[in-house]
Parts: sequence; structure tokens; C-alpha cells
Amino acid sequence: MAENVYRIGWFSTGRDEAAGALLEAIKGSIDRGEMETEMAFVFSNREPGESECSDRFFDLVRGYNIPLVTLSYRRFLGEHGGDAGANGGRSREEYDRAVIERLWHFRVDICVLAGYMLIVGEEMCRRYNMLNLHPAAPGGPKGTWQEVIRQLIRNRAQESGVMMHLVTPELDRGPVVTYALFPIRGSEFDRYWAEINGYHDDESRARDGENVLFGLIREHGLKREFPLIIATLQAFSQGRVKIERGRVTDYRGYPLDGYDLTDDINRKLAG
Repeated sequence: MAENVYRIGWFSTGRDEAAGALLEAIKGSIDRGEMETEMAFVFSNREPGESECSDRFFDLVRGYNIPLVTLSYRRFLGEHGGDAGANGGRSREEYDRAVIERLWHFRVDICVLAGYMLIVGEEMCRRYNMLNLHPAAPGGPKGTWQEVIRQLIRNRAQESGVMMHLVTPELDRGPVVTYALFPIRGSEFDRYWAEINGYHDDESRARDGENVLFGLIREHGLKREFPLIIATLQAFSQGRVKIERGRVTDYRGYPLDGYDLTDDINRKLAG
């Protein structure tokens, strides 16, 4: 690997087709010269033979000649006392230490959690600057994407978004790194908001409107997720965004409350 290239560490369970699709999108962007980056490694908390879907993901990684490192979380717990909760979380901490040992010799500038189905602990967060995607705007709802959308509808929100945040031991609470916003009002949405608000005496009609609105919000968020991850890595590789001592800064070192990539993402989607 060239010394001046920005290096990415990639954490993924590889549990579904989206994991492979995202890796393909990132690799395609790198191959097109859209960012001066290299994939230093891909790490998975599954090992070959645990899942057909993960095995297909591993084949993709190997096909790209990216170093693949695996350590089965399920088997590790079995070898170290079984249920992590039964011994105060000790096994989870030990697992993270074992992962760090396997990745120690890789030099990386940033790590991305891309469908990584484990909560990383404090020691791992200290070791790496890690980014995670959250399907909401800064200051928006916490939780899964389903929980986020339900809260948006319940709160009669005007907009939503997707963001990348710095990973901390406190789930979904790390500093915002980048984000892209989108309205959930307007011609495409208002009919269904009206059905929710206007058919209190017709529960079936109101529920149908809510279901369609739920799907629309998910659709608009989902189509921004891959572009945001790619644009975020481009911004890091170009030095427009940095992480210094746990703080998100611009290229001058000035603190940022998140780098707004809304216009960039909208242009990509329009194109």
C-alpha cells in the first residue's frame, strides 16, 4: 500500500446482500478514482461456514484482494464461558481485545461499521476512530430505522435525514460527523399525512395512509445511505473533515457540529 493513501478499516458481519452491495459501491468509487483511499482490511464477527450469506460476502472480499480477518463472536463466547451477560460483560471485553490483537499490524485512518451486528466497547473505541450510519437527522430519533420512522410520524416531523456519527460506547450518541437531510412534507407526502390526520373516524384508512407514509420515508432515507457513506469517506480522504482527539473538525481544525452533505447527496441523486 502507498504511504500517502488514506486507509479504511471495514467492520461487517456480512449478514445480508446489502453488506456486499455497500462494499461493491465503496470499491467501485475507489476504482473510479473518486477518493484517494485503500481498504486496509475487512473484519467480520463471523467465520467461514457460519452463514451462507456471510460466506458469499467473504468470497467478495477475497475477490477484491482485501485482507480478510474473522473471529466468530458466537464461538468465542462458547470458548470463554458462554453467556456474556452471566459474567458481567467480561467476555465481550475479551472479544474486543482479541479483535484488536488480530488487527494490530494494520495501519488505518478511519474505520467504518457497515452492518456490523455488535456493539463495540470502550477499548475498541479508544483504539480506532469508528464511524457508524444512523437513519435519522442530527438531533433526531434514536433506535432502529423502524423506531425512527414511527417516532417521526408520531411527532408529525417536517424532515428527516441520515447521518454518520463517531462511535462511542453509548449507542447512537457519538458526535455527528456528516449528514444529509430531506423533507418529509410536500406533494409526495402530504396526501398521506392528510389521511393520518383527517380520518380519525376511519381507522383503516388512517392506518393505510400511515403505512404508505412509513414506506415513503424509508425509501427516501435508504437511497441516501450509500451516497452519504461514500461522500463521507471522500471528505475524509480529501482532508475536508477530520477527527482530532474525539472531536470532529474541518480542514483548519475548527470544531464542526456535523458536516452538511445534503447538497452533495441531492446532486448525486439527481444525476
